[in-house]
Amino acid sequence: MFNFKEETKTLFNIVKALDKKVVVVLLSTAFLQVISWYYASRIFFHLHFYSALSSNPNVYFYEIAYWYAANFLTMFVIPFLIIKFYLKEKMINYGITIGDAEAGLKLTLLFLLIMLPIIWIVTAQPVFALTYPLLYQARDSWNLFFIYELGLLVYLFAWEFIWRGFMLFGLKEKFGYYAVIIQMIPFLILHFGKPDLETFGAMFGGIALGILAYRTRSIYYCVITHAGIMFSIDLISTLRYRANDFGIGINSLLKIINHII
Repeated sequence: MFNFKEETKTLFNIVKALDKKVVVVLLSTAFLQVISWYYASRIFFHLHFYSALSSNPNVYFYEIAYWYAANFLTMFVIPFLIIKFYLKEKMINYGITIGDAEAGLKLTLLFLLIMLPIIWIVTAQPVFALTYPLLYQARDSWNLFFIYELGLLVYLFAWEFIWRGFMLFGLKEKFGYYAVIIQMIPFLILHFGKPDLETFGAMFGGIALGILAYRTRSIYYCVITHAGIMFSIDLISTLRYRANDFGIGINSLLKIINHII
C-alpha cells in the first residue's frame, strides 16, 4: 500500500545519500545553460537592447560582444565561484593547469592537421559561407576580424571550461571515462541549429576534446584546438568570400593564396 510519509522518507534518504559533488555539477550546469540560453544570448540582446542601438553601425558587434561577455560570466566565472566557495576545491582539479604538455601539444597539432583539409572542403558549402564568421562585417575588415576572433577566444575558453573542465572533471571521480560521453551530450545539443555537418561533427569533436582533456588533465589544449578550428573556419570562409571562390580544387586554393598575396 502506498504510504506518502514512507515514500517521502525513502526519497529523502536516497537524495541524502547522493554524491554531493555530482549533484552540484549536474544541477548547476543545467541551471547555467538555462541562464545562458535566455539571458546571455544574442536573442536576449536583440529583444532588450537592439532597438535602442539600431541606428549605431556597430550594433551587431555589440550584440556579439554582449553574447561572448555574458557567456564568459555564465560558463566560467560562476562555475569558478561554485568550485572555490561551495565545493572548496582548487581550479587545478578542473583542468586549469598545463598538465601533460608534451601529449597535449602533440595531440592538438594532430587534431588540427586532420581538421584543416576537412575545413577546406566544408567551407566550400554555401551554408558555411553564409554562417561564418558570425559577425558578417568582419569579412570586410581585417581589424574587425581579429578583434572578433579575440572575443571568440574568450568565449571558447569559457565554453571549454564548463564542458571539458567543470563537467568532465567534476564527474570524473564518480564516472571515470564515462564522463567523456556524458559531457559530450549537452555539448552536441547546443550545436542544434548550426549547419548539419558541424552538428554531426560536434558529437565526435566533443568526445575527442573530452579525451584530450582527460588524458592531459588540462582544458588548455582543448581551447587551443577548438579555437584553432573556429579560427580556420572563419579565416577560410572570409578568404573565400573576398576571393569569391568556393571551389575545393587546387585552382581555388591558388586563387585564394594569390588574393592574400
